[in-house]
Amino acid sequence: MARKQPKVWRLSSRSPGPARPDALEQQAIVSACENFIRDVLKPRFLREIRPTQWNYVIDIHGAWGAGRYRFMQRYRSGFEENRGEEFDAPFARIDHMGPDRFNIYWMRHTGRWLPLHSGVTLAEALHILETDEVLYPI
Repeated sequence: MARKQPKVWRLSSRSPGPARPDALEQQAIVSACENFIRDVLKPRFLREIRPTQWNYVIDIHGAWGAGRYRFMQRYRSGFEENRGEEFDAPFARIDHMGPDRFNIYWMRHTGRWLPLHSGVTLAEALHILETDEVLYPI
């Protein structure tokens, strides 16, 4: 009969979560991201809304929550059984890890967030979102 291994305390392998900025810094982050969406993402990836018989993109927007800013596409369904219903699909996010330090994540088709870049400034993060094709909205 095999003996049970004794329980041992171990350090968690989980990475630290995002740090919550103060209200002024949070507003600056949200404002910069909203300007980025308005000035870069929408003109480049959503020039016009083209309804189809399937799901189609009608907006690109973002949301702040728990120290993270998620970039999302809003879809409208064109399927006969649920025509007109809308839903959000995130494609990238930045996590605030400290004063002007961010990690960038990409949303896989499986629904898992994968880290791509870490320890970048907000300006660098927005530049990476603009130039890294993996982080483009679909």
